[in-house]
Amino acid sequence: MQRSFDFFLGVDGGGSGTRVRLQDAQGRLLAQGRAGPSGLALGVAQAWAAINAAIDQAFALAQRPRPDNPALAVGVGIAGAHHAALAQALRAQQPHFGRLVVDTDATTSLLGAHAGQPGAVLAVGTGSVGAALLNDGGRRDVGGWGFPSGDEASGAWLGLRALAHVQQVADGRLPGGPFAQAVLTHCGGHAAALRGWLQLADQTHCAALAPLVLAHAGRDATARALLHRAGQHLDAMALALDPTGELPLALCGGLAAPLQPYLGTRLRARLRAPLGDAAQGALLLVNNALGRTSL
Repeated sequence: MQRSFDFFLGVDGGGSGTRVRLQDAQGRLLAQGRAGPSGLALGVAQAWAAINAAIDQAFALAQRPRPDNPALAVGVGIAGAHHAALAQALRAQQPHFGRLVVDTDATTSLLGAHAGQPGAVLAVGTGSVGAALLNDGGRRDVGGWGFPSGDEASGAWLGLRALAHVQQVADGRLPGGPFAQAVLTHCGGHAAALRGWLQLADQTHCAALAPLVLAHAGRDATARALLHRAGQHLDAMALALDPTGELPLALCGGLAAPLQPYLGTRLRARLRAPLGDAAQGALLLVNNALGRTSL
């Protein structure tokens, strides 16, 4: 006999923040909660702390008391879940939900963007990844190798390259300007402070520099070149995902809108608005696991 649940939650866990969507048993949206980063690269304990904080906020905004965890069915799409050991540790340390389904944020972005139907998605935020559900039911994934070697075009990727530029400005190899000064100010204001900042710089810290790249692109050639290079990476990812261009393609994530002008003409022409976000995809994930066909 299929167990019934009082509430369903979809979790979108990333390197810069966590979002939770709360629905009741009839599929009605009750509220959305937010909390700090929960990407698994930051540790499983932090992931669960952020997820639980976002769940608490969602129930508070819905003006409902949070029930005991066995009454909750939770779908989690989270950055870093492609590492099997991290995903297993997340499951092992779960707070005894009635049902928990964990997958990558690429999967939940894909499910949300196309409501579970065939399509492709480029998800770009703190990290980046491309995923496609093919017409024959197959799956194709591109990128998502993680910080610092991968995640091209992401906030962390942009921030890391902004740092490389500022390091060369700081020691006189390149001329400076307002962009370099803004990044240096963010990192403490002088070379010694920058060195200390770099010792603690993870993907979340680096992604915090991406808004500076965007803000200075209109008048700084280096910042603008970084964004054009990001666009080229996204073009290449889209081509690898769907060489024939037959699938509907959505650009998702926190950097989707700012990076769209830097995409190639053909890729921009292919884009369609996502039907839903990764939190909605996480709800679809857990509903599918329970055999529920509607949200």
